[in-house]
Amino acid sequence: MKRNILFAIFPAIVCLAGCSQESQKQYFQSWKRTDKSTGSLDVLINYVNDVTNPNSKNFIPVEDRIATFDMDGTFIGELYPTYFEYNLLEYRALEDPNYKDICPVEVKEVAQEIRDFVRKGTKLPDHFDMRHAYAAAKAYAGMSVAEFDRYVKEYATNTPYGFTGMTFATSFYKPMLEVFDYLKDNNFDYYVVSGSDRYICRSITESIGIPSNKIIGMDVVTKSSGQGDQDGVDYTMKSDEYLIRTDELIIKNLKTNKVKQISQEIGKVPVLSFGNSSGDEAMHNYCKSNEKYKTEVFMLIADNDEQDHINLAETETRKAKWEANHYNIISMKDDFKTIYGENVKKVPFPWELENYDAFISEASKAESKNYSKAF
Repeated sequence: MKRNILFAIFPAIVCLAGCSQESQKQYFQSWKRTDKSTGSLDVLINYVNDVTNPNSKNFIPVEDRIATFDMDGTFIGELYPTYFEYNLLEYRALEDPNYKDICPVEVKEVAQEIRDFVRKGTKLPDHFDMRHAYAAAKAYAGMSVAEFDRYVKEYATNTPYGFTGMTFATSFYKPMLEVFDYLKDNNFDYYVVSGSDRYICRSITESIGIPSNKIIGMDVVTKSSGQGDQDGVDYTMKSDEYLIRTDELIIKNLKTNKVKQISQEIGKVPVLSFGNSSGDEAMHNYCKSNEKYKTEVFMLIADNDEQDHINLAETETRKAKWEANHYNIISMKDDFKTIYGENVKKVPFPWELENYDAFISEASKAESKNYSKAF
């Protein structure tokens, strides 16, 4: 009986934490409360209540309420073949009719390694994140920034293999979007700090209202369309020119590089940090090192194999490590009512089907965005 009473008044408690009595806004509608719940949502709510209370010793002024979020696997799906930017490169090098025939051999090799990893279980080479980064820089070199934005958004209209009811562009974790909403209403400033290409992140997150200047990611050198081989300090961009991407990688934004970028671009140590992988540990530890304010860090684990394609063995390994590091654990299975939304369904990958050859033959007659119609 006590539990039922608490469950009934919980939305009101949350409302008091982040909205006025007049608006009666309801937060966290996609989260659930069960005996198996890790309690991470309670940790977040209690934390926000504490640090936004002017009478608390832990009060944080609005200008210092900084939260950082990884992207892939933290608030958007790590979909086939694990990252959107891997997917995009595979398409660019192996399928794009306007590029595949002129694609550099070394780029095509990386794209094939991605495909073999997903479809055949082949192990990726060591330091593949960097191998991919250099290949991706080459694959989109010569595109204007605006052209690349359109390219990303067009590809994102496709349905990810292994799902129906959504596109790459809508593959956000609904419960985590509610965290953004809650923090915004409590005057937190949040940044996306991702290992993916900065411009890809901008294109994908534009639909959920994250400003482009709040995106930190992998970077390549850009230059003016008329610049040629001249150095930027020796060339003055003209009014009819535009920025284009080059094949020169500046930084892969993972691990301690995330900390470096946060320091350079934000200029403050965050007080909240959200991630899902080893690439986010340094960012979390940087947050925990904040000597001025109380902090909390959260790791999301993919443990719901009914709604998502996951590797449970890897999840358990990660969970044990995050617990040892004293990170708060957000469980997709125990804490989320839904991941992508009730209309999204997990389905088999086509290469797992007995009639795979027939499927591929039929799929070749239509765009991959129609893949879901097979189910």
